[in-house]
Amino acid sequence: MLTAGDPIKNAQAILRYALPIDCKPIRQVQKDLESISDALRIPGSKSLGPISRSVRSATGTLASQRAVILAAVAPAKKADADAALAQLDRALAEFSALIEAKDKQAVPIKQRECLDYVGRLEEAMVAKFPFDIPSAYSARPLLKGRATLEMRVDLSETPQGPRPAVLTVVLDGYNAPVSAGAFLDLVERGFYDGMDVQRADGFVVQTGDPEGPADGFVDGAGATVRVPMEIRVAGDKDPVPVYEINLEDLGRFNEQPVLPFNAYGTLAWARGEFDNNSASSQVFFLLKESELTPSGANLLDGRYAVFGYVIEGQDALGLMRVGDKIEYIKVLSGAENLVNGFK
Repeated sequence: MLTAGDPIKNAQAILRYALPIDCKPIRQVQKDLESISDALRIPGSKSLGPISRSVRSATGTLASQRAVILAAVAPAKKADADAALAQLDRALAEFSALIEAKDKQAVPIKQRECLDYVGRLEEAMVAKFPFDIPSAYSARPLLKGRATLEMRVDLSETPQGPRPAVLTVVLDGYNAPVSAGAFLDLVERGFYDGMDVQRADGFVVQTGDPEGPADGFVDGAGATVRVPMEIRVAGDKDPVPVYEINLEDLGRFNEQPVLPFNAYGTLAWARGEFDNNSASSQVFFLLKESELTPSGANLLDGRYAVFGYVIEGQDALGLMRVGDKIEYIKVLSGAENLVNGFK
């Protein structure tokens, strides 16, 4: 579990830790492999010793705790888990070989490959959706799981001139089913296709304000649809998120959401400053840390509802300008996890 004192800035690591599972051995393998990033950042260090120790530890845990890891897998996902485990075994053996060959350039590539297999194993441990959606929201579009999206934006101004950019976004319905479901519903409707980037100030990139007087998505009955505040708190024994009120108003401003604003490309609902439940269709991507958003102690966590992260193509966010056009957002996987959504 993430803590305020140990912020993790990598979007994919945040998503792995946010999975509703309880298997200490696979978390230890994940922790060992993720620690390699810190070793790679040590200035001037050419030693592969710390990296080698991390790989040996991960390999040892996987070997000694294999039965425990497999026992945590959901029966319906056993084939997926077996495949991921076999691929992880092979990748760790290859990792050891490239360390032996002192091929430091290949380390981050192999690290990411191994962590991808770990993530697949962890996802195979999720047997069912972790909680019952409160009845007040159960008829809304809900994402009961995760979905991966592709977003293509035509950039008007880059060092190479105008060009398209493609971003990969993961929506996390395990921790924000109402928020992620509302966004995926709009994506399936093509709501954002052809829409301009409407704010790009070095802090956030924002879009989603439709043309005309409405400040959000208007349904078939002519009503502007609103999305309630939804924040799941890390460490809560009750897996149900907090709804309709932010953590600051609850006096829980020192507690951390499961989905924090730690990563470049964090995706969240925009809302009115004084209305927790005024989100509708406008969303923003956080671009960087600043005095407002130092990891683990910022003014956004618990006040705005995060529901996803950009996991590939994040750098393009910093190149976006007001007026750049979103060509499309489409679903790559996970559409089957959308309940009550647009057909």
